[in-house]
Amino acid sequence: MKHHSLIFLTGFSGSGKSTIGPLLANSLGFEFIDLDREIELAAGKSINRIFAEDGEDAFRSLELSTLEKIGRQEKMVVSLGGGVLENDRCFELISTHGTLIYLKSSPEILTLRLQHKTDRPLLKGPDGQKLTREEIQQRIAELLKKREPRYLKADLVFFTDSKKIGTSVEELTRKIERHIRRASKNNTNEK
Repeated sequence: MKHHSLIFLTGFSGSGKSTIGPLLANSLGFEFIDLDREIELAAGKSINRIFAEDGEDAFRSLELSTLEKIGRQEKMVVSLGGGVLENDRCFELISTHGTLIYLKSSPEILTLRLQHKTDRPLLKGPDGQKLTREEIQQRIAELLKKREPRYLKADLVFFTDSKKIGTSVEELTRKIERHIRRASKNNTNEK
C-alpha cells in the first residue's frame, strides 16, 4: 500500500540527501532514516567493508531487505543510497510504498562536493585508490548516465545545485505537503 507520508530521497551521492533529509523530516514532523546507516547497523560493518569483504551483490541484498522493513512505515523521510534504484525490486518497492523525490545536482557540483570524500566505494579505483578530480567527474558522469533515467521517474524532481540548505528545505517541505494533500485527495475521490 502506498503511504504518501513515506518520503524517499534519491539522487547521486553528494546531492544533499543526508544533509537535507534530517532537516526535511524535522520540518514535516517525520522521523529520518539513512538507508546506508541502517544497512551498516544490520551488517555490523561499514559500507566500505561490505563492498570489500562481501561484494556489491551482498550489499544490494541487504539494501533490499532493509527497504522491505522500512516500506511498512509511515511519516518517515528515508535517504537512499545513490544506486538503490538500479535494483528493479527496490525501485518497485519504493514506487509502490511511498513518494520518491529526486535531489538533482550537476556532475560539476557533485565532483566539488565529493572530490575529498574517502567513504564512497564506487568513486575509488579498482584497488581502492583515490581517483583524481577528473577521474571522479568522469565516473560521476558515467554513473549518472546509467542511473538518471530511474531518478527522473521520481514523483518530484528538486534541484540542489545553487540553493542554500534552509531555502531548499522550506521549498521542498511546501512541495511535499502539496503533493501529499493532492495524493490523499485523489485517494479519497477514488473510493
